[in-house]
Amino acid sequence: MSSISRTIRVLDLLARKGEMGVRAIAQDLKVPLGSTHRLLLDLAEEAVVERTPDGQWQLSYRLLEITGRQLERIELPRLARPFAEQIAQATGETVNVNALNGHLGVCIDKVRGNSGMQLDMRIGAAGPLHCGGAGKAMLAYLSEAERQRIYEGALPALTPRTITDAKQLREEVERIRARGYSIDDQEVVMGVYCVSSPILDRFGRAVGAISVTGPSVKVPGAAIQPVVDMLWEATGSVSRHLGYAGAWPPVFEPVRLKSTA
Repeated sequence: MSSISRTIRVLDLLARKGEMGVRAIAQDLKVPLGSTHRLLLDLAEEAVVERTPDGQWQLSYRLLEITGRQLERIELPRLARPFAEQIAQATGETVNVNALNGHLGVCIDKVRGNSGMQLDMRIGAAGPLHCGGAGKAMLAYLSEAERQRIYEGALPALTPRTITDAKQLREEVERIRARGYSIDDQEVVMGVYCVSSPILDRFGRAVGAISVTGPSVKVPGAAIQPVVDMLWEATGSVSRHLGYAGAWPPVFEPVRLKSTA
């Protein structure tokens, strides 16, 4: 039996029976005691299982986190689709529903508008988080440590308008967090603009975003606010269905960034 097969069988057993001792696990799965103990220690290092105060073994938060994210990804299109259809009809532009996958945003659903030039991203297409409306909306609501990893990584230019400087990206993220939505000024495709709002989980962490993309110029302010209001209604509703209980829209006081000069 491979180590992967043993791992899956251990996880399945603990999911079905709850807390168990290492000897009981080994006997149930007919696996040597020493091998079972080493496997449990390896899983504990990854926070997939943990020991109870009385020495038993049980599933830990990591597995729930992993499965929770998968369930969120499955739920997002169903929850967001009615809003996407309404917004596309109202604006005439394409509405994309995106999900966070590692440090990429993945298009998981879209509703095309009826205007001429549109960013026709195929479902399943992935893009970086440092550019584009949905990417930056998700980036802005990750943890500070996760944002820092993006700032320190590669920031390739997709167009001459893409932000490729880490300091400028930090400043842009602070603006997004202060107003509750992001703007894409031709960062992915020249002539195409986007406005986007994040979808948050129960911990207030971005798990997705809904964006409106098309040829109409989009800048922060009163002119774009009607579209932002529609996005906030959509993303707020989806976020609450995913367990988010905070204020909406999610806005934060901007952080004063230290000068690097």
